[in-house]
Amino acid sequence: MIRRLLARLRPAPLPVAPAPAPAPAPEPQPIGQASPRDVGLHDAILDGWFSNDSGELLKGFAITADDTLLDVGCGEGVATLFAVRQGASVIFTDSEHDKVRDLARQVEAQSNKTNLGLVSNSLPLPLAAGCASKVVCMEVLEHIDQPEPFMAELVRMGRPGAQYLLSVPAPVGEHLQQGIAPAGYYQTPNHVQIFTEQRFAELVENAGLVIEHRQASGFFWVIGMIFFWASERAAGRDLGGAVRDRIQAPYPPLMESWSRTWQDLLAQPDGLAIKQMLDRFMPKSQVIIARKPLAGETRAGSQP
Repeated sequence: MIRRLLARLRPAPLPVAPAPAPAPAPEPQPIGQASPRDVGLHDAILDGWFSNDSGELLKGFAITADDTLLDVGCGEGVATLFAVRQGASVIFTDSEHDKVRDLARQVEAQSNKTNLGLVSNSLPLPLAAGCASKVVCMEVLEHIDQPEPFMAELVRMGRPGAQYLLSVPAPVGEHLQQGIAPAGYYQTPNHVQIFTEQRFAELVENAGLVIEHRQASGFFWVIGMIFFWASERAAGRDLGGAVRDRIQAPYPPLMESWSRTWQDLLAQPDGLAIKQMLDRFMPKSQVIIARKPLAGETRAGSQP
């Protein structure tokens, strides 16, 4: 998960010098052990994420060497590094200096393009309008007190025809966790917005984008996070202090047990069909792929 994007930090550019040649990066492989991270990655691949063969970060969102990808709220850099593997130029931003610095080192080691890392609160982004042909902003908008001006800034960054990959937590899982997670998880700088499907779509369309695709998935992570919060509560870590806002190793035994169960389910003959049914019932995230209209193009996508 991504920490507060609106930390009050002065934008500080961290240029990334080109490396002599890109280093090969391993393609995500099906899981071998029941680590929550590996099981979650396999679950995402089943949903159409991270296809190195087609160059699609998500099915319908292909990245090529001709693209410049802007990753806002880059966090650990999953989208940025995928784009680097496709040969794209990348611009990545986050409010946390350490994250941008660490990601810059990885990009430098893998890319021979001119890339840029920025420490920024994104209001505004210190970048020229139309700088990107692909814009990614995943699991960030729920942290923003005023998402409308933030979306307007994202739209400013895309050139005409640019594609956008946007995601926020789905409401069912968020409401369920509200009764289990510590109160601080739903306070600044964590989740301060819960988007219904309609509100998420309206935010995107009112900013001037045309929605091309929608999907929701991640039942595995809803249950996994409930087990995480239950483990934190049992260990007495839900009382006071900072709330952990990302799930990472070492994982509590309850989460690892759930991961093994989910892995066993997916191995069943009807496992994928059951997963898809549960994803529709209680998704962790909702995703929109959208496009910035070309000059003179109507919102419906036709020429006047």
